[in-house]
Amino acid sequence: LSKGCGVMILTDHQGAAVQVAEKAKAQGIPVIAYDRPIEGADYYVSFDNEGVGAIQGECIVDGLTAAGKDPASAAVVYVGGDPADGNAKMFLDGAVSVMSAAGIKPAAETPGTWDGTKAGTAFEQAYTSLSGNVDAVWVANDTNAAAVITILDKNGKTVPVSGQDASEAGLQNVLLGKQFCTVYKPFANVAAEASALAIALLQGEKPTANKTLADGTPFIAVTPIKVTAENVQAVIDGGDATAAKLCTGEVKAACEKYGIK
Repeated sequence: LSKGCGVMILTDHQGAAVQVAEKAKAQGIPVIAYDRPIEGADYYVSFDNEGVGAIQGECIVDGLTAAGKDPASAAVVYVGGDPADGNAKMFLDGAVSVMSAAGIKPAAETPGTWDGTKAGTAFEQAYTSLSGNVDAVWVANDTNAAAVITILDKNGKTVPVSGQDASEAGLQNVLLGKQFCTVYKPFANVAAEASALAIALLQGEKPTANKTLADGTPFIAVTPIKVTAENVQAVIDGGDATAAKLCTGEVKAACEKYGIK
């Protein structure tokens, strides 16, 4: 700020960005909240987080249907993200909007976290409390999904599991049929939108947004991409994964099956 700033693109970490945004706005500098919402920001640029959750919810419903289970009577455990992360609630809200419409109610909900180890421990406790009667697991991201799958594997069980981030482990679990889907969010797409917005503001324009947050902040929402085993190749084509890293060990046969190259 002391060196001169025309627009601030700010990423929050555990609420620390709020004070920075306040200082910038006190000097008349517009603030773009990047990836995570920030109280007091002028704009928010991220993927459509409720859209991400909606994709996850669709995966749970579709996975149950494919397994011959009635979603309305299925036992679904919810493993969410850290509630301190403003995006976590949006992921959950989006997922619930789809799952509840199919008649799904949570059989158990774990405390939210982005720590895979904690998520795995919490899920195992939920699994035990349900005596293993689990038909699907809505999980907010691939890291937590991997931990959930470890517990399911230990109990010899395979059920629909959701995730997001199209991580290497997540894509491998999708190819192996242990995770029904993940959500691909090419970071370059969000970076491009934030850059274009910053340039427009510097030029004195008043850009419009395609969505609005609950607090009224204009939200430029970028469309996420649903990834199942059939289109894992899209992540490789996008430059965010490689066949060489994915197609190892037990995953090799799955890569051949789905034409991964």
